[in-house]
Amino acid sequence: MRITIPTYFTLFRLVLIPLIVVAYFALPARPAHFYAALIFLIACVTDWIDGFLARRLNAVSNFGRFLDPVADKLIVCVALLLIVYEYTHNRFYQYNDILVTIAAIIVLCREIIVSSLREWMASLGKSSKVAVSYLGKVKTTAQMIAIGLLLWRPNRYSDIYMGKNWIEYVSVGLVWLAVVLTLWSMIDYLIIGIKSANEVENNQN
Repeated sequence: MRITIPTYFTLFRLVLIPLIVVAYFALPARPAHFYAALIFLIACVTDWIDGFLARRLNAVSNFGRFLDPVADKLIVCVALLLIVYEYTHNRFYQYNDILVTIAAIIVLCREIIVSSLREWMASLGKSSKVAVSYLGKVKTTAQMIAIGLLLWRPNRYSDIYMGKNWIEYVSVGLVWLAVVLTLWSMIDYLIIGIKSANEVENNQN
């Protein structure tokens, strides 16, 4: 198995996942949120770096192709679970609690569905049909910004006196923009997947 330079960045991103959890629970509220968001930001940067290096150095490997989306999905899922935990255990903006929780459920379900779809397409020899699209990249960008803001969110009880409520609304708005793009891209992938499966079935007949 060949481990390329970009893959080392992906492995580093996996190492950052438990650090986000430790920072979130081991530190007092304000620094916990800040450092968790900072580590998440570093993970997002390494995601861009490994993709850039893979293209620039022509260092794409099968292991890297497998590991990169796994790392992305793990870090997003862990971050979303931390955010939902925070919102449900510190109930203050109740409508936002519900909105964020529903958004997290939709995003997590979408990730499972699309991952399963990609496995199915790979088994049919059509994995290139469900490669990451431009829409998927826009979705990921909105999702990462929203998650980063929600992780960073300072102590929610004192913010209302510090004029930082806008962070809450911008974050939730971006989360739901990401949800819309998430559902849109999922439907797009499903249509492509069903068409590809029909092509394979017709060719076999």
